[in-house]
Amino acid sequence: MELIKKIKQAEAQAQEIIDQAKAQAAKRADEARQKRLADLVEAEHQRKKAVDAAVADAQSQGRTDIEALKADAERRRRQLTEQTKSKMAPAVEKVMDYLRG
Repeated sequence: MELIKKIKQAEAQAQEIIDQAKAQAAKRADEARQKRLADLVEAEHQRKKAVDAAVADAQSQGRTDIEALKADAERRRRQLTEQTKSKMAPAVEKVMDYLRG
């Protein structure tokens, strides 16, 4: 009788240990899931931050490039105007001579 009682008590203790192990495993799995989710949220935040920074850098570089292109275009326009000034008066004179007859 005493032996049966001890066996049942040992079985109950074993079942309790198994239940505790299952609960701990479930808790650890849930904690791991939550950590992965938090890591994923943080990674997405960092990705968005990196994309925003890259866009801002590209916009800044684009504005710099536009200003450089505008300055170059203005410089070329002035250069062309200077080159054509000396030729304009003789060309106008030729046209006027032609129109006069």
